[in-house]
Amino acid sequence: MSTKFGYVTIIGKPNAGKSTLMNSLLGAKLSIISPKPQTTRKRVLGIVTEGDTQVVFLDTPGIVKPKYELHRSMMEIVEQSLDDADVILALVDASDQRTFATEQIPFLEQYCRDAGKPSYLLINKMDTLFNKAVVLPTIQKVLDEGFFKDYRAISALKGMFTNEILPMIMASLPEEEFHYDIDVLSTQPQRFFVSEIIREVVFHQYKEEIPYSTEVQIVEFTERENGKWHIHAELIVERDSQKAIIIGAKGAKIKYLGEKARTLIEEHLEQKIYLELFVKVRGDWRDNKGALNSFGYSSIDM
Repeated sequence: MSTKFGYVTIIGKPNAGKSTLMNSLLGAKLSIISPKPQTTRKRVLGIVTEGDTQVVFLDTPGIVKPKYELHRSMMEIVEQSLDDADVILALVDASDQRTFATEQIPFLEQYCRDAGKPSYLLINKMDTLFNKAVVLPTIQKVLDEGFFKDYRAISALKGMFTNEILPMIMASLPEEEFHYDIDVLSTQPQRFFVSEIIREVVFHQYKEEIPYSTEVQIVEFTERENGKWHIHAELIVERDSQKAIIIGAKGAKIKYLGEKARTLIEEHLEQKIYLELFVKVRGDWRDNKGALNSFGYSSIDM
């Protein structure tokens, strides 16, 4: 029996629902999610094996106009993921009626054309539309133009029609042996997912600039004699004032952050942990290539 294997890159603007889609396709939470844009900063790799098909889905940062060196690194991740792709899924947000047809689709279509890979259009957040027929003229226009090979109108959040995505793209996947064992969900290390979980709590707990000015670095991830895993994480911010906000009055905010993160990490690892959080200031780290390299923005794991 011949098998199919391929890399499928998910692209879209911030808050289009890429990470929610990734988690829906995997049936597990790998990509962190928050209502704030630009939550995803690095590429997240998830593997789906069904029957004679194995797909590595690549969740990428939302496409933005770079303001910081960090944004440039994020856009390099998008470009590298497009280069690696066998298939591209272009995800648009149907709830944004103002930009849906005139901006989002043409913008992503140009990215797909430049990449020169088989591309499929996913129209997300259909569950938010009272009158779903409003998207039909746009869909028909896209089909008439003939660039995208096919489309699906979905709700990644509700899991509506996401099960049709893999069958849809099957014809564009190359015949190739599986690269991973059938029970492998991702090749990225647990350190990565633990740091992402902590960063997700930061995005939910703090407002304004704090989430965007904060990076999480795992300094220690070891098993101690008592059987618990000891995790020492540093929250890197850009200014002393941000450090004070992270910590809160009498350490109340960072205590809550630690409690919430510990619970989520234990659920992810399925074991008890001891979590230590420290806050450090590295001025303007988002514009510092050396700092970004030390945080892992200089390389992409496959």
